[in-house]
Amino acid sequence: MKKKTVIPRKRHGPPATGKGEPVVVRMHPPQLTALDDWIAQQPRPFPSRPEAVRRLVALGLKAKR
Repeated sequence: MKKKTVIPRKRHGPPATGKGEPVVVRMHPPQLTALDDWIAQQPRPFPSRPEAVRRLVALGLKAKR
C-alpha cells in the first residue's frame, strides 16, 4: 500500500507575527464613514481599516491634554 502524502493547507492573509492581542470593536455606520474618509486622505498605499485604527489610536495617545 502506498503512503499518502499530506499537503498542509495554506493559510489566508499575512503571516502571524505572534505579537499583540486581538481587539474586536463594533462601529456604527457614521464612524465607519469617518474612518473610510480618513483612510482616503492618506498617501498611497492606503492603510487597511485595522491599520488606520492603530494609527488613529497612536495619534490620540500622543496628543497633549
